[in-house]
Amino acid sequence: METNLQTTQKWGVLVAVGIGTFMTALDTSVVNTVLPVIGKNFNQTITVVEWVVTIYLLVLSGLLLSFGRLGDMRGHKAIYLIGFGIFMAGSFLSGSAPSAAILIASRGLQALGAAMLAANSPAILTKSFPAEQRGQALGLQATMTYLGLTAGPALGGWLASLLGWRVVFYINLPVGVAAIWLSLRFIPKDSHEKRVERFDFPGAITFMLGLGSLLLGLNQGEEWGWTSLPILLLFAGAITFLTLFLYLEKHVSHPMLDLSLFKKLPFSLTTLSAIINYIGVYTGIFLMPYYLIQGRGFTPAQAGLVLTAQPIIMAIVAPISGTLSDRIGTRIPAVFGMSVLSVGLFLLSRLSGDSSIQSVMLALAVVGLGTGVFISPNNSALMGSAPKSRQGIAAGILATARNFGMVLGVGIAGAVFTTVLVHAGEGASSTSSLAQNGAVFEATSAAFLVASLITILGVFTCLVRVRNNS
Repeated sequence: METNLQTTQKWGVLVAVGIGTFMTALDTSVVNTVLPVIGKNFNQTITVVEWVVTIYLLVLSGLLLSFGRLGDMRGHKAIYLIGFGIFMAGSFLSGSAPSAAILIASRGLQALGAAMLAANSPAILTKSFPAEQRGQALGLQATMTYLGLTAGPALGGWLASLLGWRVVFYINLPVGVAAIWLSLRFIPKDSHEKRVERFDFPGAITFMLGLGSLLLGLNQGEEWGWTSLPILLLFAGAITFLTLFLYLEKHVSHPMLDLSLFKKLPFSLTTLSAIINYIGVYTGIFLMPYYLIQGRGFTPAQAGLVLTAQPIIMAIVAPISGTLSDRIGTRIPAVFGMSVLSVGLFLLSRLSGDSSIQSVMLALAVVGLGTGVFISPNNSALMGSAPKSRQGIAAGILATARNFGMVLGVGIAGAVFTTVLVHAGEGASSTSSLAQNGAVFEATSAAFLVASLITILGVFTCLVRVRNNS
């Protein structure tokens, strides 16, 4: 029987972790919004300014597994709190940066802290809540993510116009202080079990270099050219480093990534399902501004309002789905959610230049419904299929799957979109003429259709779940 103190503590943990999740999600979406303002302030081209986002993604993705492993070894609360301190320091330095170069470096520091937070927060929640409430807790955490993503564009634009772009970084400081206080107050102390395991530095370095090369190649492939020498070298480097990483993990006593986790088919397919889901989600996030602004002629503010249909539905549905999965298992909600996501992406592929705003928002809402239903049960299944001693690694894998799916989704969508746009828009020399001859709509339609087909594969990967969570 749970005492009132235990009840208060576990919900206090959720609030502490939720604020941190909201802060990092808000920061990500806010910074994307103010990039043009930053570029103008420093008199830099978009190719330079986009590194403010790219460096954050590369550092975050490359370090998630390392900090998940470190959390398992040294305690999740300790790494989580250190992460908050580093994230706040990076935020302050970003806000006070005198040049684009220092801003980019400061964003790398921010990402270092964000990796500590993202790699340990699911593990903290999983340890703090009983198995029958795990889906509910992870669903509420997902809601905080979606609320941050929803509020970001509007809040970022408003703050930047009122107080300048630097305030979007400074806002993290008071929020971070509140989150640290709550974390110290409610997150249970780390157990002081003696562990003889050593941190796998060679594995951490080779993984970071391999994944970083792969993500950078996918991120810059469209701009640099998919067959250009730098991109080919990046992909070759990715294959080399990741192959070396797998070799090392099989031959060291205490590997950073416990490959035995992937011998369990449910764990492997749950991870793959997460990647496929984020491919679909970020295809929409990447392409819809092109459809609305470049194709339909919407202003950024109008487009932002239309796009809120997706995260709002996700924020509402995620905790409901998580709670339901605690009662009926994760298999049915995950399969249903992935199926609805595929339908939503297909509806987006049917949009044209004459589609009503209601049709656009309905299609986005269907995507949001599918994603919201899927995320919590799938996260719960992944965390539940890992042993307690590997919760940090599982959380790191979960966060890495999200970032990998995001970049892969943008890379695939960008490749399809650009290819179709070039062929369909031959002879069109301007954005308006591209819209008039339907090239933008044809290109977005093809990319969404590809994403819909990919997520159909995800329906099948969702069918396998661990027995006690199915």
